[in-house]
Amino acid sequence: MLLTALRFSHQLLKETVSEGDHVIDATMGNGNDTLFLAGLVGPTGHVYAFDIQEQAVQNTREKLAEYAERSTLFLAGHETIGETIPVDHPIQAAIFNLGYLPKSDKQIITLPETTKRAMSAILKRLTVGGRMIVVIYYGHKGGEAEKNEVLHFCQNLPQENFSVLNYQFINQKNNPPILLCVEKKRSDHF
Repeated sequence: MLLTALRFSHQLLKETVSEGDHVIDATMGNGNDTLFLAGLVGPTGHVYAFDIQEQAVQNTREKLAEYAERSTLFLAGHETIGETIPVDHPIQAAIFNLGYLPKSDKQIITLPETTKRAMSAILKRLTVGGRMIVVIYYGHKGGEAEKNEVLHFCQNLPQENFSVLNYQFINQKNNPPILLCVEKKRSDHF
């Protein structure tokens, strides 16, 4: 059976993240990916999670009660990754879920410019063999523009340095999510 974007994103992360790794959840949301990543990195790894909504941080903090020591939650947009995590700090994986916080204010959405800034910061810190997963939910106002800009950004990454996978069900109605997986092949910065 073909995997949903969520299940496929977790499979792609499981394949690359090991105990002791440092990873990023660029869109904390309700904390599901943060919790999943905290389990993968184990007691010696660390998860950095970002969100602009206090409710997202609270929801995630509750979910991560037993993993508090291996996670740092930032009430900040993912565009601050460049200022928050040193450029020489190796990141093994990162995940984005673009759109809005489910069961929340649909007016608060991720934006193309801040998302591209965050992706650039992550790619500079990503280890060789590391992966950046971007799940694009675009069935909301502003979603189509972000989808197009993120696709353009990833399509233009140099193939010598990155492999980019595009995964989507193309016969589903209601804007099925698009999953992008960017894997770093070489340590040269783009």
